[in-house]
Amino acid sequence: MSAQVIITLADLETAVPLDKALEASGIHTAVVNSADEGRAALVREQPMVLVLTGGVHEPIIQALAERARELEVTVLALLEPTDTERTGRVARLGATEVLTKPIPTDDLVATVSRLLERRDLQRRTGIAGDSGPIQEVLVKIEQMAPVSSTVLVEGESGTGKELVAKAIHDLSPRRGKPFIAVNCAALPETLLESELFGHEKGAFTGAAERRLGRFELADQGTIFLDEIGEIPASVQVKLLRVLETRSFFRVGGVAPIKVNVRVVTATNRSLKDRVAFGEFREDLFFRLNVLSIYLPPLRERKSDIPQLVRRFVREFAATHDRPFPGITIEAMERLVAAPWPGNIRQLRNLVESMVVLAPSTPIKAEDIPADITEGYGSLLPARIGHVADRGGSIGGPEFEFILRSLMELRVQVEELRRRLEDTDEVSPSMEVIEVGEGATLAIPVAAVGAIDPDEEEELPVVVWRDGMTMAEVEKATIVAVLERNRGNRRRAAQLLGIGERTLYRKLKEFDIA
Repeated sequence: MSAQVIITLADLETAVPLDKALEASGIHTAVVNSADEGRAALVREQPMVLVLTGGVHEPIIQALAERARELEVTVLALLEPTDTERTGRVARLGATEVLTKPIPTDDLVATVSRLLERRDLQRRTGIAGDSGPIQEVLVKIEQMAPVSSTVLVEGESGTGKELVAKAIHDLSPRRGKPFIAVNCAALPETLLESELFGHEKGAFTGAAERRLGRFELADQGTIFLDEIGEIPASVQVKLLRVLETRSFFRVGGVAPIKVNVRVVTATNRSLKDRVAFGEFREDLFFRLNVLSIYLPPLRERKSDIPQLVRRFVREFAATHDRPFPGITIEAMERLVAAPWPGNIRQLRNLVESMVVLAPSTPIKAEDIPADITEGYGSLLPARIGHVADRGGSIGGPEFEFILRSLMELRVQVEELRRRLEDTDEVSPSMEVIEVGEGATLAIPVAAVGAIDPDEEEELPVVVWRDGMTMAEVEKATIVAVLERNRGNRRRAAQLLGIGERTLYRKLKEFDIA
């Protein structure tokens, strides 16, 4: 069996006890005594962790770390107490984790075990990267996989949301069952319901036979609904029922169908914002957001770019059977500095083109296309609510304030629209009061009870005289109430006891500006 851990013998006092303790815990090890032995063992044994037990011997660390990076092996360096100031240098040479001796053997075994579990999880899921944000994602995947709760994965396009969903399925008890992926944005509304829930023969024109939907096909397994924020309102209602009852009806069917399916959804737009805009059901959002994972964009995990590039180079060199001459340090630095608005998908496509079109010499900085390094400037995508605290390139708090204000305005407009649709259109009731000398006051009944008695002397007053028609009294009343409220139509409609649509119609009817 291949060794899982390679230990250098630079410090016998640390290496020997660690080797015995790891073997005793069931972890296979190999011990090497030089950089040449280490490089050979890295290829031969294909380990997941390399432990450098000596002090800062930069040539040895650099020689082993370069090979370890190529093979995606985690490097743990143990420094002498006098070497603590060189932690940064060792990290730059390729050490993933750096610890200062002396370290109890039990603690060192626990650290190595944790690194092994992390690397094993990455190999099983295909998710590459040692940055903090991606490690948080891996920890959440590991925590969420064993249960059956619904998961919402949020992240920009190209960040690998389907890879996360597949990892959750592959690490779950459902791993041997179907994993069905559906891109909701790619299906028109007329077909989406049939695709998800199936249809009976003759349910609609063209339905020549019964067809099973994706939920039935995913029974006992996992269904992944990508771009969940794009589904229309009619399908949102049916999806909510499936999540609540675990049953549904085929299109044209009369018998409920029970399924046992885990639902994982993904979106590149904040569902909270879509709820605020009135574009997504709040109750459905709560059902989908039981567990959530935020997948960071590539610009928030730039330290992972070299590892991703090396992985993609190996993949495409094997796929296209082409040798890759390599990439210079300057070219790699340019890739790391690029904005990557298309995230990992954009990086992957670039690496494939570099492998296919590579010259006989290593890729240089000037070989990187200008549109990659320049990006889209201020148009970089940013996740609302994460602009200021994540150092996004657009606007900071001011930008977020504008967007939030626009969202609140949209909500108010939607609320007003719904109220207008629900408002009964009634004619205003008038209370007529005698004031002497052949004149009366006509005051809306609603206004009498709605205005503070202390302001009674400022009530809008309409004086009726002989010859005035009811229409003229009504017009005068509306004008008086509008003037009293400085043209505020909403307030005027409330005081008049009518709906705003009725008021708008009256304004047009009486030609009131």
